[in-house]
Amino acid sequence: MKSILPVLTVVGAIFVIWYAAAVWLNAPWSRDVAARADVTLDLPELVADTWAQDKPKLPAPHQVAVELWDTVVDKKITSKRSLVYHSWITLSATLLGFALGTALGFALALGIVYNRVMDMSVMPWVIASQTIPILAIAPMIIVVLNAVGLSGLLPKAMISMYLSFFPIVVGMVKGLRSPDAMQLDQMRTWNASRLQELLRLRLPSSMPYLFTSMKVAMAASLVGAIVGELPTGAVAGLGARLLAGSYYGQTIQIWSALIMAAVLAAAAVALIGLVQRLVLKRMGMA
Repeated sequence: MKSILPVLTVVGAIFVIWYAAAVWLNAPWSRDVAARADVTLDLPELVADTWAQDKPKLPAPHQVAVELWDTVVDKKITSKRSLVYHSWITLSATLLGFALGTALGFALALGIVYNRVMDMSVMPWVIASQTIPILAIAPMIIVVLNAVGLSGLLPKAMISMYLSFFPIVVGMVKGLRSPDAMQLDQMRTWNASRLQELLRLRLPSSMPYLFTSMKVAMAASLVGAIVGELPTGAVAGLGARLLAGSYYGQTIQIWSALIMAAVLAAAAVALIGLVQRLVLKRMGMA
């Protein structure tokens, strides 16, 4: 109970601030409509109106909840108005991009740790690659891949990979270098090969770093998948829902898609955390 109370307090504070902000941001429209109709709104009427607008600047939490119920529970998952359908489109690109980013990040980390030339040359470029805004590079990736006949899922996955490989590289380089000098000297005393050193010392030592990096990479991969849907004019996916909502001023739709994306990210990170606990427990690290 003691651990739940702080969480509930924070959540309650967020809802109070959210409702108050909805009144503040939506009140000018309510007052303007009332003035045109030559009607004066008292405070309760003003608050009620700001929480019930069709296209509010900031929808109230209950409006987002109703939209989520309508698009997640009431709609069939095969319907193109279902958030479950759109979430699966985005999640498929996210998982593929995450897998590609993890593989690329792990390979680069191995090269950086075991090859001094790669350490001196590749690592600075890896860091520099993350200074390029993803909104600028996403259309370039899509255009280039479309030019060679690759469209659909793969371009979005490549953008996800671009965002997700960086935390894997950084985390795995740190993890693979985590064994101290005494442990490495002990492996050399046993005449262990580089492969044996990797499999029996460096890789097990890097597991906590790997899973931590994977959590960050999964969240980044989801962002990449959503961003990848924006410049393509996609008709499916959470990015497409955000884009359609912005076109038609459907802020409630935008917020419901954002909440759904947050739920997806939280579920994926929680799943990685569960695997982490099981693996580390089996290895005697937890």
